Parts: sequence; C-alpha cells; structure tokens
Amino acid sequence: MAKASSRNYTRERVNESAKRKNDRKARGRARYAAIKAGKVKVGDNKVIDHKKPLKSGGSNAKSNLRVQSKKASHKQGGRMGNKAGKARGGRK
Repeated sequence: MAKASSRNYTRERVNESAKRKNDRKARGRARYAAIKAGKVKVGDNKVIDHKKPLKSGGSNAKSNLRVQSKKASHKQGGRMGNKAGKARGGRK
C-alpha cells in the first residue's frame, strides 16, 4: 500500500499568486476588524463570510462581509440567494 503524500503548505504559500495573497490578506484584516469591533472572538467557531462570493465578482469591502458560523458558511458553499440553503442534488 502506497504512503499518502503530505501537503507542503510552505511551498503552496511561496507559489501563491499575487491576487490570492491579497485576498487572503484582506480576509485577515476583516477578521481583525471584526474582533476589534467585538463581533467575533478568537476560537468562537465563526468566520468572516462574503455575501457575494469573490468568485462571483464580490469584493472584500465591509458592505460585502458578514459574520457567520463555520457550519453555515460551509453549507452555503459559495452559492448565494435562493440557491444558498438548498442541498446539492436530491430533494429541495
């Protein structure tokens, strides 16, 4: 049985595109601002989510950010509007 290779996170960061780096920095700044404003705490299992996802043309502006539980954010999965709460396939 072959051994599964482990990811090299350092190499991934070094080879990261400029746009992706800037997006990651913006998410970090948004998280820090939310902590300062008292909306979230460190380790509270909440994430800063985009109302309109970046891949759909959303921005990192304050008006496009919201605090959401990690579970709800992952359930949404980059979808917005009426499609956000619906299951993938199966009953709707």
